[in-house]
Amino acid sequence: MTAEDRCELGKAPGPNARKAGDRVPDVTFRLRRGPEWIETSTEKIFGGRTVVVFSLPGAFTPTCSSMHLPRYEELAPQFERLGVDEIVCVAVNDPFVMEEWGRNESADKVHLLPDGNAAFTRGMGMLVDKSDLNFGARSWRYSMLVRDGVIDKLFVEPDKPGDPFEVSDADTMLRWLDPKAPRPDEIAMLSREGCEFCARVKSAFAEAGVAYTDISLPPLQRARALRAITGAQTTPQVFVNGKLVGDSEATLKWLASRGQPGA
Repeated sequence: MTAEDRCELGKAPGPNARKAGDRVPDVTFRLRRGPEWIETSTEKIFGGRTVVVFSLPGAFTPTCSSMHLPRYEELAPQFERLGVDEIVCVAVNDPFVMEEWGRNESADKVHLLPDGNAAFTRGMGMLVDKSDLNFGARSWRYSMLVRDGVIDKLFVEPDKPGDPFEVSDADTMLRWLDPKAPRPDEIAMLSREGCEFCARVKSAFAEAGVAYTDISLPPLQRARALRAITGAQTTPQVFVNGKLVGDSEATLKWLASRGQPGA
């Protein structure tokens, strides 16, 4: 952090932060794509397009990795159906860190944008002092909808101690775009390798286009884990939105009740 930054920056965005109706800062970004350097600009990203942006303190940090980025990645199809051309994540990190974070998080729908020199974040008025965490100058957490380079809606986290995460999340942005937009079911399946009934459910999910998380149980702990979690001893066991649906037969019936093909 420069001496100038230390004099100017506070713990939260100041009164000069950009707001709805302002244009985004005009800057150039350098990114890594494998062995190559690539340059892009705010004009290329935002010009003539509708873009959702969310910014966070840093790659690999707990809230950013466990909730902020994954949920935008998960809801990307819903944003696309509402006319959003791209989802961009901005962080004051270097290109190598952002590239590796994207690989680590399997992020292929969200465009990770390294703002290593903090030019964009400073221009937004969102650069803050996090030297108490040994971070130096980083971005405040916020999200915004940008249409053709102009900020249409801005959600800025409140000025509270710690790392507030209340309004810049993907669900808040999605609700603002369309209060009636359907949310995808949260589905997890306890399975085991070589289970033909598990394979049948996976095939049905794939044919229906249903996203799910597969949790393959290790052999030595499988029986105890199944009994403790579901009260059953066979796989698969499927959960939807926190509730146990049951085995393969129950899951296929659940799919059929939703009018899904393959059930």
